[in-house]
Amino acid sequence: MAKPGLSVRNDFRHFLALQTRWADNDVYGHVNNAAYYGYFDTIVNEYLIGAGALDIHEGLVIGLVVETGCRYFAPLEFPQKLEGALRVAHIGNSSVRYELAIFKAGEDKPAAEGHFTHVYVERETRRPSPLPDALRKALERVLA
Repeated sequence: MAKPGLSVRNDFRHFLALQTRWADNDVYGHVNNAAYYGYFDTIVNEYLIGAGALDIHEGLVIGLVVETGCRYFAPLEFPQKLEGALRVAHIGNSSVRYELAIFKAGEDKPAAEGHFTHVYVERETRRPSPLPDALRKALERVLA
């Protein structure tokens, strides 16, 4: 992942409009750190499902998160319009590293940047599985 604060909007390949929810705020009046991981999951899964690369109900493979991280640069709060951003940093045989950012709508620098790694496994056995062709092609379209 890029060094903190160095990524900008143009560094990403896919965007999704998001909206903070009342439940995202914590007692300190800003979006709680745990909510960012929900945003990240939403961005990745919206992209994969929309690209026809992931069937969450019937697919033979599923992605399991094995690593995550997030850096925070500016607070967010409810109500606020956001834009989620996605790029793929690495595609392996059965794994992929996603890099994500959350922007205040219209801003060029992110309020937060994060990453997570999926290992794709067979749904039934939970053993690592090579990435299906449709998934690999979808990932390559957002490869940084």
